Amino acid sequence: MLETISNNLTDKSRYFLNSGSGIQTSNVNTPKPAAKNLSTSDKLTVLGTSTIAMTPILAFLAHRKGFSLNPKNIIKTPVKDWALFKYKPKNKVIKFEEPQIISLASASVLGGYAGGALVDDKSNLKAKKREVLNQLLGNVIVPILCVGMGARVYNKFANTLIKAMPKITDTSKIAKYIKPKTFNNISAAVPPSLATFISLGIGIFAGNRVSNLINEKLYHKKVDRGVRATDFAPHVDDLCLAATLVNKNSAFGSLVGRVIPLALLVPGYKTGTTQEKEVVQA
Repeated sequence: MLETISNNLTDKSRYFLNSGSGIQTSNVNTPKPAAKNLSTSDKLTVLGTSTIAMTPILAFLAHRKGFSLNPKNIIKTPVKDWALFKYKPKNKVIKFEEPQIISLASASVLGGYAGGALVDDKSNLKAKKREVLNQLLGNVIVPILCVGMGARVYNKFANTLIKAMPKITDTSKIAKYIKPKTFNNISAAVPPSLATFISLGIGIFAGNRVSNLINEKLYHKKVDRGVRATDFAPHVDDLCLAATLVNKNSAFGSLVGRVIPLALLVPGYKTGTTQEKEVVQA
C-alpha cells in the first residue's frame, strides 16, 4: 500500500516538473531570434536617405556657382550642363576639394544611419553608430586630408620630379619600339601616381587605426576592424581629389571630380546596412 502511494507521488512529481518547471527552464534557454537580413527594398531605402541628405549641400554648392535651382530651368538645361556634370570652364563648375567632400560624406553617413535605423532592428543601432566613425574617420576625413596634403606637397616639387624622370627622343634607340610621346607621357605620370597611392595608403591605414581606437574608448568594446576590400570603394573620391589637385590647370581634373558625389554614397550605404554580426566577425 505504501509502495503504491509512493509510486503515485513520484509519477505526479515527474508530471509537475515536466509540465511546470520544465517549461520555465526551456523559456530561459530559448535562443534569441537572429536579426533579419536587410531586403533589397531596405537597402534601396538606405541609399535613398543618403542621397536625400546630400541633396541640400549639392544644391548649396550649385547655387554658389550660379546654377539655377528652379526645376523648370533645370529641365530645360541640357544634362551635360547640369551642376553635377558640367566640368568646364573650370571657374564656373562645382569644385570638390576637402571641405566639400567632408561635408557631403558627413551628410551621406548621417542619411544612411537614419535610413538604417528606420528599416533595421534596433539591436543593430550600436553597430551602425560604430560604423559612422569607421566611415567618417577611416574612409573619409583622414584619407582625404592625407591625399590633399600629399597632392599639395607634390605640386611644390612637381616640375623637379617630372624633369628627373627618363625621357626619349626620336633619335633614341628605344624609339623604334615605342613612340617618344607615349613613353614621355607615361614617365611624367609616374610621380603623381606614386604620390597619390602612397598618401592614400597611409590615409587608409591611419584612418582605420584611429576609428578603431575611438570606438574602443567610446563604446568600451574592442573592435579590431581591419581594412576591408569594401573600404576601398569610398576612396574613389580620394583618387578623384588627387587627380583634381594635380591637374589643376586642365579640364581632366575637373571631369574626374564629377564622380565624387556618386562615390560618396558608399559611406552612407555601408553605415545604414551594417549589422552587429558584421562588426563582431570583422
